[in-house]
Amino acid sequence: MKRTEVLKHCINVLAVALMGAIAFLFTAYGLLYKNVGFIVDNFNTLMSLAAGFSLFAVVAAILFYICGKQSLYRLTVCIMVFADICAVVFFTLCATGLFGKINSVEALRQYIQQAGKLAALIFILFSFLQVVLLPVPGSIAVAAGTAMFGPFKCSVYSFIGIVLGSVTAFAVGRLVGYKAVCWIVGQDSLDKWQEKLKGKDYLILSLMFLLPLFPDDILCFIAGLSSMTWPYFIVMITVTRAISVFTTAYSFELIPFTTWWGILIWVVLLALVAVSFWLVCKYSTEIDNFLKKKLKIKSKKQGE
Repeated sequence: MKRTEVLKHCINVLAVALMGAIAFLFTAYGLLYKNVGFIVDNFNTLMSLAAGFSLFAVVAAILFYICGKQSLYRLTVCIMVFADICAVVFFTLCATGLFGKINSVEALRQYIQQAGKLAALIFILFSFLQVVLLPVPGSIAVAAGTAMFGPFKCSVYSFIGIVLGSVTAFAVGRLVGYKAVCWIVGQDSLDKWQEKLKGKDYLILSLMFLLPLFPDDILCFIAGLSSMTWPYFIVMITVTRAISVFTTAYSFELIPFTTWWGILIWVVLLALVAVSFWLVCKYSTEIDNFLKKKLKIKSKKQGE
């Protein structure tokens, strides 16, 4: 192995280790302020979780890098970068004492309202980046937005950012092409999903955008590489995103995590989503053929 290659590998490993250290140190220093009752009561648990997450992320990234799993390696690195950003923000909030003041949903909403339009623009930007760049599941972003703005405003802001991000991702795939999408999402992930969706880009993609767990950011880029037209994509993404965002936001508001029945409902919903995800992945060809068959039958009847 050449010296330059060894040096490159060492730099990548050190960079990953540094990102893990940053995530842990800033989180740990933030926790040390102990300016919220929840942190005081669960200090040791939170410190253990922070250390465990950082160590797990570093080890996973290094293993993926060594094994040549580039898509998983890039995804892990993106998650670590996002964790670093969150850790720095968390430390800043704790160090300034602001985190101790925002210790309830109502207080958080009041604080956000004081920030005015700037807070809304920041959340819209975050929702936009969540599709184009950040590997953050949409449900997590919507859950945080619901706590900050309430379900309706969160839904509107998320919808604006997510639709703009989806159209941007589609445009990158359509106008820039395969190589650009490969660089953004990784060739392994791109090729895998292109193979799954070959010849089924209209029907199956539309169904996937409705369900959680599917990588919506990757799917938007892939849609740009498919035969899907601009008008169809815009209408489809507007309808599916509106349904998924508003449903998710009001679900977090109406189904509490603090009661046994609320937790039970969430467990059942997650199980149904997981089953739907598995069925769509496993039987995508059969679902596509079934839907096309029904559509043809319907069109013949209408013609008669």
